[in-house]
Amino acid sequence: MRLLIHTDGAARGNPGPAGAGAILRDADSGAVLAEIAEGLGRATNNVAEWTAVRLALEEARRLGATHVDVRMDSELVARQISGVYRVKHPDLKPIHAAVMELLRSFQGYTVGHVPRALNTDADRLSNIAIDGWGDRVPRSTPTLQ
Repeated sequence: MRLLIHTDGAARGNPGPAGAGAILRDADSGAVLAEIAEGLGRATNNVAEWTAVRLALEEARRLGATHVDVRMDSELVARQISGVYRVKHPDLKPIHAAVMELLRSFQGYTVGHVPRALNTDADRLSNIAIDGWGDRVPRSTPTLQ
């Protein structure tokens, strides 16, 4: 099973109240299989961005995905995952290591940057997380607007 995953992390202040959001879709049908909106407490925007990717990949594994196509509006994180930029900050190194290990567990993956306008679902979920809706939003829950 191939999944298309959009992730976003947000912090109001840097650091400040932070949240991670992700939406996981079946790559063939476009059907939404899972949404994640998880409050992170006080964190930086970069920690929130990386955590969103980690949470989404963990959910993809749980769903049984074999291939993932991850898209995000953080060009920095996309380039760090691809190896174009190094991860230097000590707080990000453990999250980076976990993400890379998760990616290697799939038969195949792609990672890419998308404009913010094409990442609105993940952005909405990261802001829901900050606003206190928090935790994982079950797919049976109507889409929160």
